[in-house]
Amino acid sequence: MNINWFPGHMKKTRELLKEQLKLIDVVFELLDARIPFSSKNPEINEIIANKPRVVILNKADLADDDITNSWINYYKNNGVSAIPVNTITGKGLKQVLQTGEEVVKEKMQALKRKGRRERAVRIMMVGIPNVGKSSMINRLAGKKSAQTGDKPGVTKGKQWIRLKGNLELLDTPGILWPKFEDQEVALKLAFTGAIKDQIMDIETLALKLIEHISLQHSDLIEERYSLGNIGESPLETMELVAKNRGCIIKGGEIDYTRTANIILDEYRSGKIGRISLEKPCDIKK
Repeated sequence: MNINWFPGHMKKTRELLKEQLKLIDVVFELLDARIPFSSKNPEINEIIANKPRVVILNKADLADDDITNSWINYYKNNGVSAIPVNTITGKGLKQVLQTGEEVVKEKMQALKRKGRRERAVRIMMVGIPNVGKSSMINRLAGKKSAQTGDKPGVTKGKQWIRLKGNLELLDTPGILWPKFEDQEVALKLAFTGAIKDQIMDIETLALKLIEHISLQHSDLIEERYSLGNIGESPLETMELVAKNRGCIIKGGEIDYTRTANIILDEYRSGKIGRISLEKPCDIKK
């Protein structure tokens, strides 16, 4: 299964980011806590260069706490603050705002000493599609996001949004990279829904997910689908899940498509369990 996706608007968004960075004090980089490495755009470091950054590990409620903590330590060791967030409950959002102000505190004080008029801290939030950026922005704004008015950047695809406190955020569309050099990265993005299911074989994807989860968390699959034991192969496990969930079509045949959708949906919603798919030690040097 070869996954490759780069719509034309992604190129425009990359150019937009570079254009607007001169207006920005700090970048909020939004990642999926289950796959912080795979959900990171590898071009972002080059694009934002030396701008201060805060990493937001979104969907932390779906990830393994111990592994999330190891990612927080990984970023700390690299001089970056990483904050786990749950946009449904709002957990971690206050810390995000406080950290955003802290990392540019010296810059804002220096501007004040120069006699510059006090202004809001300007933030850019970047992240791949479907990582929860809209929900994050609405939570940080305390309402459905809206344009703040007469400022550069208020056009279709980019808008300034007033946040709580003395903060303003420049929203940008999600951005992926031109091609996936590593199909393992592409698979993890597909598992979590960052890539639309319509562009791939859903049944093969579910089999690959079963294979990944079974390596570390076979017990969670057994418990969720009331299996005595998982199958000897991902296909056998899928067939056991299908029978337990009644995914049988006319003639007693298994409905693999329906079964695949159930497994993917229940992983993405956390019903199978809080499962992280990568750790800092997995990063290829």
